[in-house]
Amino acid sequence: MVRKVAFQMDHISSIDIIGDSSFVLALEAQARGYALWHYEPQNLTLKDGRVMARAEQMTVRYEAGNHFDLGEQQWIDLADIDVVHMRQDPPFDMSYIAATHLLDLIHPETLVVNDPTEVRNAPEKLFMLRYPELLAPTMISRDPVAIRAFRDEHKDIIVKPLFGNGGAGVFHIAPGDENLNSLLEMFAGINREPLMVQRYLPEVRDGDKRIILIDGKPVGATNRVPQVGEARSNMHVGGQAVRSTLTTREHEICAAIGPDLKARGLIFVGIDVIGGYLTEINVTSPTGLQEVNGFDGTKLEADIWDAIEARLG
Repeated sequence: MVRKVAFQMDHISSIDIIGDSSFVLALEAQARGYALWHYEPQNLTLKDGRVMARAEQMTVRYEAGNHFDLGEQQWIDLADIDVVHMRQDPPFDMSYIAATHLLDLIHPETLVVNDPTEVRNAPEKLFMLRYPELLAPTMISRDPVAIRAFRDEHKDIIVKPLFGNGGAGVFHIAPGDENLNSLLEMFAGINREPLMVQRYLPEVRDGDKRIILIDGKPVGATNRVPQVGEARSNMHVGGQAVRSTLTTREHEICAAIGPDLKARGLIFVGIDVIGGYLTEINVTSPTGLQEVNGFDGTKLEADIWDAIEARLG
């Protein structure tokens, strides 16, 4: 029988095929003979105890402006699907969490990548707190007094939303900057979430390294260098990817967290490292496959599918 894979993702029409990781995962699945299905997160539904999705059959091709075809929309029972890739972009909000709870009801009989329970338990900026020896000085707090004391201690700091993504809302508060109080007031007016505050790492000027791990093993990396005058290196805000290899320290970081990632069913993970410090563990919708492939001549999406098929037996 033909195996079936469903991609829970933002609409396929919105992606940039030059760099999108979900797209090459779909291409590889198609090349292996899988039947592809596509649905958006809002089309995930629990009805009469069944986890359903209003989905379309999909074909993909590496052709800019003509990269997909979709069939007629129909209801599918995700219990009849072999693999579901949970690939919608963050933010990691209550909608995201609700989707993990629904997908919990079909996993592991239908293999969900990454494991939805562990995705829920491993938001990017919180999961790494399990490894304090790998981090720069870090605080999670909503208390202005505690945050100001952290700033007094470390002088040069980064302040960012705990559940943000893509570099949005990340502020560098340098010594002498008078905007911290105003910034804390602004965040307090937006939501009730604590903030992440970290000692600023000047090594970010040399790049923020994205390391791809598959089943807990590092398989490649790119270094994202920020634009001049920019404290953020995210590709969304103009960071430039350059070829990179892993240092001894980065191998040590991967060795420390890799077995835990594998045991938790986190098959495809992207970690961020600045100046030898772990800064994020990305498990919700990691990116970077095509950047590494382009520099290293690899095909990491095939390695991910090999790991998935090993679990399928």
